[in-house]
Amino acid sequence: MSVGSFFVPETEVPGVLVALGDSLAQLWFIITSTLSGIGHMLSGAISTCNLSGPVGIAETSGAAASQGTASFLGFLAVLSAAVGLMNLFPIPVLDGGHLVFHAWEAVTGRPPGDGAVRVLMAAGLSLLLTLMVWAIANDLVLCP
Repeated sequence: MSVGSFFVPETEVPGVLVALGDSLAQLWFIITSTLSGIGHMLSGAISTCNLSGPVGIAETSGAAASQGTASFLGFLAVLSAAVGLMNLFPIPVLDGGHLVFHAWEAVTGRPPGDGAVRVLMAAGLSLLLTLMVWAIANDLVLCP
């Protein structure tokens, strides 16, 4: 008796429109899952140990790479989409924060004051640095 698959997987090359639709659906799933995860961490519904820093990301990427090229590329796509989403958050030092400043200028007709921008940039940078230290601490100390 031979050990193997009970079925032969079918391989189909989708057309451009199908591939585009599938990729947009997957991107939407990644965005909604990321936002849901952040919301659940903030509400305490899931552990903040789900937040990984560079060490956790390296471990996960190594595990994905050991499963094959497709798994590794999928992991890179998810990571890229999540980082891109985070970059759009309205935190002043990120692109999303700059968009908020531009929206302010569009609504009021003048840019925000230099003092306000400096304070908001310092607060945003402090927030990001705190998040980065927390993620690294999760990797190394808090959630080994």
